[in-house]
Amino acid sequence: MFDKSHLVNIYQTVVNSNIGKLGISNAGVILLRCDGAALMQHRDDNPGLRRAGMWVPPGGSIEYGETPEQGARREFLEETLYTCGELHYLGTFEEDLEGDWPVFLVAIFWGIYDGVQSVKCMEGQAIEFIPREEVSEYGITSDVVDLWDKAIKQAMNYREL
Repeated sequence: MFDKSHLVNIYQTVVNSNIGKLGISNAGVILLRCDGAALMQHRDDNPGLRRAGMWVPPGGSIEYGETPEQGARREFLEETLYTCGELHYLGTFEEDLEGDWPVFLVAIFWGIYDGVQSVKCMEGQAIEFIPREEVSEYGITSDVVDLWDKAIKQAMNYREL
């Protein structure tokens, strides 16, 4: 039987070891609760801030020398005071926002909330687990919802949800 998790691990290793070559500049984590809710950060409304005032997964810039996963873990911890357990590579996408924003390559990972650690909003207006069925009540763009759905699907395949 083919073990697709081995293939995912190989791909994740390649991505993590080629950050400079691939041009990945940002990373984030979709942290899922067992009911499929995702931890989202309500960004500040500051002018000049990417996705200002929107709900997004915690994440940010990868620092020199970090792998995408290391950057995602660090940013998540800085923004939530939550230490991620096992993370799974979800994919890399091109974030090309309207206006004068540069195009970013963003690596996204997903993990399962441990139900033990608390989360605290250290950046932005708020941080909370948003139930998937309530997504229309929040300022969440379709690209984020698509990634969220992909994370849920992968978690179900891994039998973690």
